[in-house]
Amino acid sequence: MHEMDPIMQKCIDNCLRCYGVCLRTAMSHCLEAGGKHTEPAHFRLMMACAEICRTSAHFMLIGTDHHKHTCRECAEICTQCAADCERVGDMQACVDACRSCAESCRQMAA
Repeated sequence: MHEMDPIMQKCIDNCLRCYGVCLRTAMSHCLEAGGKHTEPAHFRLMMACAEICRTSAHFMLIGTDHHKHTCRECAEICTQCAADCERVGDMQACVDACRSCAESCRQMAA
């Protein structure tokens, strides 16, 4: 079996973790909390973040060089999502997952 670069594997792991945290947080915590947690712009950003994380992980797993493009966008969206989740409040797990993913994706996009 082909060995994956440890930096890429860490990025895949961070992307998949962020995907899961953002999706679970949006679908449970945000929907139940309501108010600013379900503002359309915030909720759309969380969904975009989850999807770009999943897509970036997928591109790395299939071994396409196009992962550099998705990782660049993923880092940008994760950074925005972390800031917005921090603004909304009571979403530290999402903030942390987004920041870790953004950092990993910046390395992969370079």
